[in-house]
Amino acid sequence: MLDNLFSHLPACAENDERFDTLLERPGLKIERIVSTGQCSPPAFWYDQCTAEWIVVLQGEAVLRLEGEPQSRTLRVGDFLEIPARARHRVEATSIEAPTVWLAIHY
Repeated sequence: MLDNLFSHLPACAENDERFDTLLERPGLKIERIVSTGQCSPPAFWYDQCTAEWIVVLQGEAVLRLEGEPQSRTLRVGDFLEIPARARHRVEATSIEAPTVWLAIHY
């Protein structure tokens, strides 16, 4: 069981991102995401039926929202609300240390 957002972090890069559900209720899901250099596959866009609020707790990530002229670099403490059906992708995550995200889906 995960009891601290920074526990059980990988010591080196892994093949896949880690998704840990911290709390789930009807219409709400809170998860910790740990990225170690992963990004979205070429031409892949997330298109979720729920809104998502994300914050970077450690590391760094580069996100692209469809229709925006530039990617957004998120660093520690940066947060973003992604509306439902807003197509978006992860263009990069830190490789030096894990990127730890908190994601709230609603």
